[in-house]
Amino acid sequence: MSEIAVSVKALFDLTHTAAAPLLAEVTYPWEILSRIGAFIEQLGNTLPADDYDRPAPTVWIHRTAKVAPTAYIGERVIIGENTEVRHGAFIRENALVGKNAVVGNSTELKNVILFDKVQVPHYNYVGDSVLGYAAHLGAGAITSNVKSDKTPVVIKMGERSLATDRKKVGAMLGDGVEVGCGSVLNPGTVVGKNSRIYPLSSVRGFVPPDSIYKRQGEVVDCR
Repeated sequence: MSEIAVSVKALFDLTHTAAAPLLAEVTYPWEILSRIGAFIEQLGNTLPADDYDRPAPTVWIHRTAKVAPTAYIGERVIIGENTEVRHGAFIRENALVGKNAVVGNSTELKNVILFDKVQVPHYNYVGDSVLGYAAHLGAGAITSNVKSDKTPVVIKMGERSLATDRKKVGAMLGDGVEVGCGSVLNPGTVVGKNSRIYPLSSVRGFVPPDSIYKRQGEVVDCR
């Protein structure tokens, strides 16, 4: 299995994110994780003041976005056009949320890129992750980003593995990925474009594009 399968080019259409310049500079999406905050500040300072509210020095919220009064917005955050941030959302820091996205009740975001039309609508945790165009997490699905032994995360592809040299790496979800309710995406999970994850799954390693993940060791082609 080639490392190309987990590359930025294989996973994403970069026309659907304002983070395209950042992602275009790297081979693998986890390589941007240490740079998200700085990129958001740089990008935010170029956004048109007429289109974005700036409630804090490093927060930019598009005037068409709907942000509930009970949502928490931390530092280095951009909320895109027509995006909805619902009651009780907790956007901690370093979050670039695209257009027409949904960040739901009790959902927590930290150090993430969410492409346009991403939906994390019901008590999800998304940390140190990149979610591609129109990716969707079912209720209670989370991205686990730290191994229990606290050692650096590796990306496993069958018998092969890629070192990330990072202790915190969540999930890299390609465009159109659907994750079922209550699923856990273990540290370093990569899911190819248009794949589906069954509810209550514990996912590790790489799931090929256009697949259905039923359980560990049982992955079939979409029909």
